[in-house]
Amino acid sequence: MSAALLVIGDVVTDVVARHRGPLATGTDTAASIRTLPGGAGANVACWAAHWGNPDVRLLGRVGADAAAWHGRELTAAGVRPHLVVDADAPTGTVICLVDAGASAERTFLTDSGASLRLAPDDWSDALLDGVARLHLSGYLFFSGPSRALAAVALDAARSRGVPVSLDPASAGFLTESGVDTFLAFAEGLDVLLPSRDEACLLTGLPDPEDAAAKLSRQVPLVVAKQGAQGALVAASGAVRARIPAVPVSPRDTTGAGDAFTGAFLAALLAGAEPEEAAEQGCRAGALAVTTVGGRPPVRTP
Repeated sequence: MSAALLVIGDVVTDVVARHRGPLATGTDTAASIRTLPGGAGANVACWAAHWGNPDVRLLGRVGADAAAWHGRELTAAGVRPHLVVDADAPTGTVICLVDAGASAERTFLTDSGASLRLAPDDWSDALLDGVARLHLSGYLFFSGPSRALAAVALDAARSRGVPVSLDPASAGFLTESGVDTFLAFAEGLDVLLPSRDEACLLTGLPDPEDAAAKLSRQVPLVVAKQGAQGALVAASGAVRARIPAVPVSPRDTTGAGDAFTGAFLAALLAGAEPEEAAEQGCRAGALAVTTVGGRPPVRTP
């Protein structure tokens, strides 16, 4: 039986606009537009539940405008939501512009709203009761209050012997907030799950294998996600496995990294070795890019 996973991170509303070809500046561009539940932290939790973990919990902060909807969506996905309702800020919103061509690449316009207003007062050590692993979304590091909450949660987890993983989440925001600040926090982690670009940014190295190996001298286990190139598993200063991607025709790459992380953590908690867990992550990432939005496909009865 898998043990409980607690995820702390962002819960946002995604507005996904799939268009074909370049945007027509100053006029209309035809697109297919859907409003969906999202957020890196919430997506990871949903994918972990979808991948078989029976006890996934999520701490996040939302506005009163969409709290009930997000709570229902998380519960339907098999996640136990602990949502703090912000009386002053609306739920975060992300506009996802997805090129509907062969690459299905996406560009995000992000209004973090309530999601980055998580603060130490929203934390209780009781949230760790029965938890075997804590996962932090990197978006927590992009505001003072949520960064302070992440530090409190990390200290509480370490005092209980609960391993902690972190997904850096955004190379763009990492550049703004400062690599050194992030790396100082990373000293307390057990697992780091950067994308290829994030690993290179954090180390200043152009080669993702070199970057993953360097990061693994600071964090015991580093799993660098490489999209269509699969994933790298690094430990003790060396890459020890190269996991191939599962080839698919992508529709929307939104949430592919979150899917990888959720499935990877579910597999670890079920007893898999890191290499096997990374294979599961690649399978989930492949499934994610064949669906629109960042959440798993809805299971029909």
